[in-house]
Formats: sequence, structure tokens, C-alpha cells
Amino acid sequence: MPIIDVNNKKVHIQELNKGAKQTVVLIHGMFSNLSVYYFNIAPILAQHFHVVMYDLKSHGMSERILTGYDLNNMSTDLLDLMDNLQLEQVFLVGYSFGGLIALKTALLEPDRIQKLVIMEAPDPQDEKARDIIEEYSKEFLEHYVANFTDTTKVKMGKRQMEKNHRQYEFLFQQTSIKTDMVTEKHFLENIITAQLPIPTLLLYGADSNCRPTGEWLKEQIDESTLELIPGDHNIPIQEPTRIAETIVHFFTKIFIKNYG
Repeated sequence: MPIIDVNNKKVHIQELNKGAKQTVVLIHGMFSNLSVYYFNIAPILAQHFHVVMYDLKSHGMSERILTGYDLNNMSTDLLDLMDNLQLEQVFLVGYSFGGLIALKTALLEPDRIQKLVIMEAPDPQDEKARDIIEEYSKEFLEHYVANFTDTTKVKMGKRQMEKNHRQYEFLFQQTSIKTDMVTEKHFLENIITAQLPIPTLLLYGADSNCRPTGEWLKEQIDESTLELIPGDHNIPIQEPTRIAETIVHFFTKIFIKNYG
């Protein structure tokens, strides 16, 4: 299990095609892990790029940390990870909350990002995620998996359910994650006047609740393109091949289309 030190924390990473000239870094969303990319999207990207995936702090197999879930800390972690791997400049992709981390990182260090893909980044003012933190229990997780994962076809065994429950219980009850998320409520408002001189692709589900945020970002970021993908907030799981090939085309202008 590849583990590196990032800002004095143990971080689990996975790399594909390390010999490629250009690198894509993939950031997953909150309460998930790098596996959202590993099995389907990353192998297609690795046909063209060195691909780096990592588990955010307290997620997947990375070290559990009590504080530092605000965007500035999460972006500083990413930049330190790039320094550790000696990556001067990368293509950057972020999904859901990872999309906000990608956007924050691009604003902090634009010279280190060649192109940016923001996928299904939500409006931080949306209270739903914070409400889940308040209401969370093991019964909530079991009910959610049983009733609301039809579009992702998630099948979670008893052992995986227990593992995820322990992780969520730690994040929600012992860390500063909710307080840190509240401090970022107005993050998107601050980019209205910010300059983001980086070509940016906005990928959103046509039926996603986050789609209005993508349409709003399109208006704020001069060099941006919005592409709608069939599906909802779970498009990386619903349409992984289409997502990967769209990203390759945006980064390279090589056109491939195998998603039918």
C-alpha cells in the first residue's frame, strides 16, 4: 500500500503509467475514496498520462486527522503532495467536494495547473450535506444504501457497511469537518471577481441537483465550457467511460468515443 508523508500526515496514493510526460491528479469527494476513479476512469486516462489518485485525510486508507477540512487546508495538502512527488505542473480533476478543492487549488497556485476539470462541485451553501452529519447513525447508512443507491447500483456487504460506518462516525463525531464546511459556505461568491486564467471544463449530470451550480460557474469563469452528462450527481459511477474520454479530449484534443 503506497503511503507518502503530506504535511506530516500519512496519505495513501495510487499511481498509473508513471513514465508518462504529463500528469493528471484526481481528487475524490467527501465521504468517498480514490476507488471512484481507480477501476474505470483512471485506466483510460493512464493510456495518455501519468495518473495520481489519493485518499483525502481520514478517507480510504489515509491517516485519520481531527482538524483541517476547510478548503485552504485541503488545497495545501494537495500542493504538498505535488511537491512530494516532484510534480511542478499537472492537469487537475476534482469530483463533488473534490471539485471545490481543485478550484481552490487553481486559485491559490494557477501556474501549477495546466487545465482544470470540475465535476459536480456543489454549492457550499447547500445545507443537505451538513444535515446528514447531524442526523447520521448506522441506521441512517443502512436505510440510505437500501433505498437511495439505485442509480449507482451499490452493493455493500456487512463487513464493508461496518467499515464505512466506523469511518463516518469518526468524521462526523470526532473531527472538525462540519465546522470547517460551514466556514466555506460563501466560497463560490469569492470567485466572482477572482481571475482564473486556466482552461476549465465543467462536467455536470443533466439530472443533477448540482447542475445550477455548474451553470453559474460557467458564467463566472471566462475560459470555461459546460458539458452535461446523462445522469445525476453520480455520473463518475454511471458514465465512467464517457467521463474519462471527455477528459482526455479536453486535455489533449485527441477525440475518442467508445461510450456508444
